[in-house]
Amino acid sequence: MRLEPLHRVTFDYPEGWSVALAGVEQHFYVAEGRCEGAITGRLRGANHPSRRADGTFCPDFQGVVETDDGATVFFDLRGYGRTYPPGRRQIVAFAFHLSDDERYRRLNDVVCACEGEVRVGDRTVLVLDVAELVWEPLPGRGLRSSG
Repeated sequence: MRLEPLHRVTFDYPEGWSVALAGVEQHFYVAEGRCEGAITGRLRGANHPSRRADGTFCPDFQGVVETDDGATVFFDLRGYGRTYPPGRRQIVAFAFHLSDDERYRRLNDVVCACEGEVRVGDRTVLVLDVAELVWEPLPGRGLRSSG
């Protein structure tokens, strides 16, 4: 397998809510931002991550990209928002896309790997690089048939 860069996502959370009960936290954030690359356009979404006792966020993020060329691409993202390093916390995740537009339909069965960071400054911005995981044949002779 190999990874092929697909797009970069940059967004923030203009609105958010949370509850904390006996060390368990649940959050809900409204996301707004942009995608640039093979998918380019306006991103809107909702992330409802839980936060583990060790501080790690577990994103459960769904949304849509309204592409600059008029298509709609849905996405679903899961992974981890790590607590380190301070000021640029790491994000590792996987993502799926879904579109009925012929230009993006090939993404409907693509698995993507994501890496990024939470950039804390005057405002908090999340940046994710999304790459397509490309299937390649396994080395070796292959499977033997039973028969």
